[in-house]
Amino acid sequence: MKFVLFYHSLISDWNHGNAHFLRGIASELLARGHTLAVYEPADAWSVQHLVQTQGPAALRAYQAVYPGLSSQRYRLETLDLDAVLDGADVVLAHEWNEPALIAALGRHRRGQHYRLLFHDTHHRAVSEPEQMARFDLRDYDGVLAFGERIRALYLERGWTRAAWTWHEAADTRLFHPLPEMTPEADLVWIGNWGDDERGEELREFLIEPVAQLGLTARVHGVRYPDAARAALAAAGIDYRDWLANYQAPAVFARHRMTVHVPRRWYARALPGIPTIRMFEALACGIPLVSAPWEDSEGLFRAGSDYLLAASGAEMTRQLARLRDDPALRSELAGSGRERILARHTCAHRVDELLAILARLQPPVPGAVKESIA
Repeated sequence: MKFVLFYHSLISDWNHGNAHFLRGIASELLARGHTLAVYEPADAWSVQHLVQTQGPAALRAYQAVYPGLSSQRYRLETLDLDAVLDGADVVLAHEWNEPALIAALGRHRRGQHYRLLFHDTHHRAVSEPEQMARFDLRDYDGVLAFGERIRALYLERGWTRAAWTWHEAADTRLFHPLPEMTPEADLVWIGNWGDDERGEELREFLIEPVAQLGLTARVHGVRYPDAARAALAAAGIDYRDWLANYQAPAVFARHRMTVHVPRRWYARALPGIPTIRMFEALACGIPLVSAPWEDSEGLFRAGSDYLLAASGAEMTRQLARLRDDPALRSELAGSGRERILARHTCAHRVDELLAILARLQPPVPGAVKESIA
């Protein structure tokens, strides 16, 4: 089949954690022999910030790691959808696109025979519903939502006729253990500051436990304000700024453990949705302790795939256990990776996508489709 994907960006992962999953899905589709065309806006904010902060070499490095992937950068005012969508069987539009593009794709789909899906991988359906209500999805086959609560919201609010839960997953072509590398420090956390959506949580579940235990620790991520950097430094944590997503496996391999600190929206209002970093860490076989997060959809097995800490004090105890018990670290690493390989790879998600597409009949203009959970 011919897939046409409209991403925010394939070539940049600066403050764009979804890039891991989007690249993994694209790679898997190509590996299965499908035809693929990826489009991203010429002025994508992630690309602009990456080039401004890291230089054009960062984009060239990405191309060396993903030689089979490419994208076409467009400007909406000159985008010829007739040409772009000629021969398309499936069109996926990611939610970090302009409402004008989403509406234009819907209008184009009228009378066409390709399947058109909207892909949501953000908490804005809860945190900024007025923004998501701007998307005109009336001519879409439905929504792929990266959590059950998001899927339900689209249906409850009448934003779509059909929706499916389609969690993120690990690209295990790149994210896997590197046993030839020796850990050189205790803990690493990879994550962006995120508009203070988890500032308090990072202090309680990362900074203070590291300081109390005297762990050797490193943090990678962008958009950290001066106060946050100062707090990291005061705790003895080495702050290293942006890290290319595909470099994460090597960084994990150099550390003995990591933590999962979800943004406040996911911890409190959207249970069942882990950050992409959790998939990444478990795929790479690094022991992980999670801050409070309810795995309401049973993606992982608390206590065997990862440890859970209900408070900062408990996080300190759990990290001390991992520091002092190599056997526990090995057990967690093996169990977590086993779970990823059994259920949460990009290959699994492509299987799910193809199953959804098989259940969709060729589109009939104006037809109302039944919701499928």
